[in-house]
Amino acid sequence: MQATIGDAVSELVQNAFEAGAAEVRLELVRRGARLEVSVRDDGRGMDAATVRKALDPFWSEAGKHPGRTVGLGLPFAKQAAEQCGGSFALESAPDRGTTVRLAFDLANVDAPPLGDAAATLTELMAFPGACELAVRREENGRAYEVRRSELAAALGDLEQAGTLGLMKKFFSSNEEEIRNEVQHGEIDVG
Repeated sequence: MQATIGDAVSELVQNAFEAGAAEVRLELVRRGARLEVSVRDDGRGMDAATVRKALDPFWSEAGKHPGRTVGLGLPFAKQAAEQCGGSFALESAPDRGTTVRLAFDLANVDAPPLGDAAATLTELMAFPGACELAVRREENGRAYEVRRSELAAALGDLEQAGTLGLMKKFFSSNEEEIRNEVQHGEIDVG
């Protein structure tokens, strides 16, 4: 099982990158003790039989993970959400992409921690050769949004060490702002 919700999110987004998506949309929305996660891509998608297989921890797409015969990302994400009173949904169709939705009851003793959201988002934005990634993060009505292309236009190569530090500061600052108890409304990042 993944140690944090951020680990599950990272696996789901990397799956979307590997599915040949041109764009991936990640939403992390917290309202009270409920955290909803959505990862939607426009990649190659899966037929119903492949969706069933993808939820089997002892199955992995041939050639996806050389030397490994299991694919634990989706089954672990499903288990993590459901064990804390949350939910899991997977919708996919060939050539139409895939959407994975998770909900977590963070007040439940079995809920995994969110983890370091700033580090997770930095890692995903810097994923080598990644397609467009659009992120929306909301916490109790306060939100920010950013696209990979916006960060690249402002910072340059997202895989360079100096840029990684700047991205981490960007995400850390926005995470701190949306958790700030003083209500200032939506944060403008662009």
